[in-house]
Amino acid sequence: MAEYSFLFVSADAALITDLAWQVHREGHDVKYYIEAEQDREVGDGFVPKTDDWEAEVEWADVIIFDDIWVGPDVGTGALAQELREKGKAVVGGTPNTDHLEEDRGYAMEVLEDHGVNTVEHHIFDNFDAGIQHVQENPAPYVIKPLGEVQNVKRLLYVGNEDDGSDVVDVLQAYKKAWGHRMKGFQLQRKVEGVEVAICGFFNGNEFIDQVNFNFEHKKLFPGNIGPSTGEMGTAMFWAGQNKLFKETFGKIEDWLANEGYVGSIDINCIINQHGIYPLEFTPRFGYPTIALQEESIESSTGQFFYDLAHGTKPDVDVHNGYQIAVRVVLPPFPFDDEQTYDENSRNAAVVFETESRDGIHLEDAKNVDGQWRVAGDNGMPIVVTGKGETMHAARNQAYDRIDDIVMPNMYYRDDIGERWVNGDGDRLQAWGYLGPA
Repeated sequence: MAEYSFLFVSADAALITDLAWQVHREGHDVKYYIEAEQDREVGDGFVPKTDDWEAEVEWADVIIFDDIWVGPDVGTGALAQELREKGKAVVGGTPNTDHLEEDRGYAMEVLEDHGVNTVEHHIFDNFDAGIQHVQENPAPYVIKPLGEVQNVKRLLYVGNEDDGSDVVDVLQAYKKAWGHRMKGFQLQRKVEGVEVAICGFFNGNEFIDQVNFNFEHKKLFPGNIGPSTGEMGTAMFWAGQNKLFKETFGKIEDWLANEGYVGSIDINCIINQHGIYPLEFTPRFGYPTIALQEESIESSTGQFFYDLAHGTKPDVDVHNGYQIAVRVVLPPFPFDDEQTYDENSRNAAVVFETESRDGIHLEDAKNVDGQWRVAGDNGMPIVVTGKGETMHAARNQAYDRIDDIVMPNMYYRDDIGERWVNGDGDRLQAWGYLGPA
């Protein structure tokens, strides 16, 4: 196998440790840069590091960015675009594709301009105007904050009342508590159905043939209860460019090619018997989705991203079945509480009761003299995956692996993948979305 040089860049939090570790274990040369001081120990003992990523640009055959954020005014898309113009092979976005995630109104405009159905939505920069809209147009709505607070997951609110009264109450509370920081928000009409994320890999010109379909589990507790987190787990499978793909990404492929986007791009949708309704873009890797995608790519991961970054279609083999990933976390996740973290989680040992590390993926972990330990300050040390011919088999494998892990105070959701087993799969099949386009 050819050996390449990969430079992994975490311009904010350390998110891409596991992919760097996977490529490193395949025999490629790897250097990993982490900007955030509190996260710089993440990956220590697993992957080679660098303190100056820009000094390694000429050395690298492939440069991979993990997120769209550098700072409030600079996204990695601008960096990636500049490097491509200098002839470098980069997995990363552009200023416009960064904007898809930063500005949900812009994302909806791009979809509508290309003939993609969207949910009724309205952007507000004034709480009173939003409240008035709900009162004059009573219905369940989803509140999605914009700007600097859009990644504060607990601010996303999904309304339940038909008259929108709970949404009005929440907006009034946000006005008092967050009015100084929450400069805008989107009200999106709530649609009932199956929530599916369609994920494609784009090589700057076109999508690869294999499409990834994943089902996010964002709430903290089983049964989709509790505060929203970044993600507690993901269920997934690969398929061809079916109807779900054709009605969404198939319509904006030319736009992405014009941008020169390279990498993973995800569009989260609500689907029912009446249609496909995109909700939001993730123009970057998803977490822990990328760990699960690595697990299910049965050919070389490094070769896959080398080919993608160089504008060719990778000759990739993927697992023909179902996969799940479970995030195993520690207090105070998903909240910030330094005292709780110091008392319960910082530098905690990750103990395995078996020699096998199959299906064990890194998030905020380090290796100290052969002992896995918790790193950083987020309380997200590992992700555990499983795969099988059925979703039930994938679940069994993942949870059997978790049973062999000992971390005091660890917790996780034990229902990842159950929604598929309990009817989501049957509904999508019955509505005709999973067959060929």
